[in-house]
Amino acid sequence: MSIENLAAVSGSVASIGYGLAAIGPGIGLGLIFGNSVQAMARQPEAAGLIRTNMFIGLAVTEALALVGIVMPFVFGK
Repeated sequence: MSIENLAAVSGSVASIGYGLAAIGPGIGLGLIFGNSVQAMARQPEAAGLIRTNMFIGLAVTEALALVGIVMPFVFGK
């Protein structure tokens, strides 16, 4: 690989890194919401507690996505 090609690729490495970092939180959100809907369907009387825990999990999972978008700027040039 020549130097010119390497310089052209280095500009898009941050966006590729964030794309890969967004896969984990995306899967996590799907699992959180899917399992919380199942839990609420099984025990409707516990819906308030389940919803509270769901939103805590949502906040933690979204924090991972925000960390993923910040890291290319921190470790960039």
